[in-house]
Order: sequence, then structure tokens, then C-alpha cells
Amino acid sequence: MSAVPAGNPTRTLAVRALLFFALWIVVDQSPRPANLLFGLLASAAATWASARLLPPASDRVRLGQLLLLLPRFLWQSLLAGIDVARRAFAAQPRLQPGFVDYPVRLPRGAGRSAFELIASLMPGTVASGGKAEMIEFHCLDTGQAVVEQLAAEERAYARALQPDLRDV
Repeated sequence: MSAVPAGNPTRTLAVRALLFFALWIVVDQSPRPANLLFGLLASAAATWASARLLPPASDRVRLGQLLLLLPRFLWQSLLAGIDVARRAFAAQPRLQPGFVDYPVRLPRGAGRSAFELIASLMPGTVASGGKAEMIEFHCLDTGQAVVEQLAAEERAYARALQPDLRDV
């Protein structure tokens, strides 16, 4: 699957509508015509809202490349859940909460926002702000190699999130 061409808002909105409808089918799991009709209406409303909140831009995200990274994403999600559960049930949880500044290579836009979301699935890490060249992450344990882990995630996802960016 190729990248959605920059400057084609109609195609971008069509892809969003299809993804919203696919999500509806996964959640509803009913082939009844009334449910499918309601799903189409809900998808149209969600597409309209997404167009208002996040208008189509010149950013490019390679959906096929992103889907190939799904196993990595699921694995990271599992590890994050296990780590948080382990810390929650520990008698004396080892925590060093704080903030870490990560020097991001991805420019602001849809790709960087997706990276922030994906990186927030790392155990005990959530994006909390930033500047043009830096993202601030809140961490449960700043003693971990957070910056190195973030760099590895950015390298893994950069090709899908910002196809024009080289040597990330």
C-alpha cells in the first residue's frame, strides 16, 4: 500500500471514512442492515469531526508500512501492560518519576503525533509536551534508558510516519 499523496484531501477523507467504518464493523460485529446503516452514519460523522479537528495536510503516512509494524506495536503494548501491572502490585514499587526531553527528528505534523502516541505505549512513558525539536515525556522511572528506547522506536516508525525523512 502506498502513501496517501500530499494535497489530495478527498482521498485522505475517504481513507479516514473507510477506517472509521472498519472500526465500526470490528466493534459492532453485526451484519444486520440497520446496524450497518448506523455504522455508515457514525463513520460519516466521525469523518466530518476528524476533518474539522485534524484537517488533511501535506503530511504523508505510509499505511502499508505502518501495518507491517503492527506486531511490534502489539508487543510493546503487552510489555507496557505487564510493566505497569508489575509496578502496581509490587509491595515497594521502584519508581523514579520525572520528565525526560527527547530530541525528536520527526517534524511537527501527523507523523510526529502518531510517534508520540506510539511512544506513549512504552512502559510508564507518556508524551506531555514539547517544542519544535524536542518532546517532553513523563516517565515513571527515569532510571531506565528512556531516550535510547525512544530513539529505537522513532527509527522503527520513521519510514512509515515520515517517508520523506532520511537517516533518522
